[in-house]
Amino acid sequence: MTTPNVQSGQAGPAGRRGRPRRRRLTAWPPRRLQQLGLRLAGAGLLAATGAIHLDLYLTGYRSIPTLGWLFLLQVIAAFGLAAAVLASGSRLIAAAGAGFALATLGGYLLSVWIGLFGFKEVRTTAGIVAGVIEVAAFAALAGGPALSPAGGTLKTARIGGVTVLTNASGFTLYWFVPDTATRSACYGTCAGYWPPLTETPSAGPGVTGTLATIKRSDGTTQVTYNGHPLYTYVGDTAPGQAFGNNLNLNGGLWHEVTVSG
Repeated sequence: MTTPNVQSGQAGPAGRRGRPRRRRLTAWPPRRLQQLGLRLAGAGLLAATGAIHLDLYLTGYRSIPTLGWLFLLQVIAAFGLAAAVLASGSRLIAAAGAGFALATLGGYLLSVWIGLFGFKEVRTTAGIVAGVIEVAAFAALAGGPALSPAGGTLKTARIGGVTVLTNASGFTLYWFVPDTATRSACYGTCAGYWPPLTETPSAGPGVTGTLATIKRSDGTTQVTYNGHPLYTYVGDTAPGQAFGNNLNLNGGLWHEVTVSG
């Protein structure tokens, strides 16, 4: 019998302790890759239109009354929204970015056609390029739903005197009345407002119910708790909020997930 060499990590003929374990890489579901791609594209396009407007501001527009400081505000808003979209998967922030792109495009077209604040725009290559970028930014941000929150350790929190289930970031989790234990009824626009909780979480202290998962039609894995598929709500912008509780929206009633203590 061969004694393992502790220092070298080698074993005898049948030993395999010295071989490093290979970690299996898990591919992201196609929908999450699409969401991430749209988010990155939207943020990049907003930053691009901000850069174009900054160049226009520095090379002449800052001297135009009223429009000068509006251009500067446009630049600040474009870069600010680009950073917010990049850092957050919030549907509300994406909608704000899409609205900004559309409003900027509308302002440019009005300035070309009838003028704004006594100034009439002249068609330029930079203006046309900025307009095309704004259309693309609107399409990317308006068409892409929020990133579904990943799993992690589920927790509990006291909100309004009730102990509720939260995701790893502390956001309230909800269940949808039309769902069943094996099927989600929330897709499309509904999933944009109520992002499903995906991947595989673990139960933190105080989480006493049964955790399981179901497969959604897009191939992603959604977490269930006591037979209810779990969701967050885009109207909750910080931990400790439960604005989605008892809402009748997107085809049915929504309730916060309560935890018995």
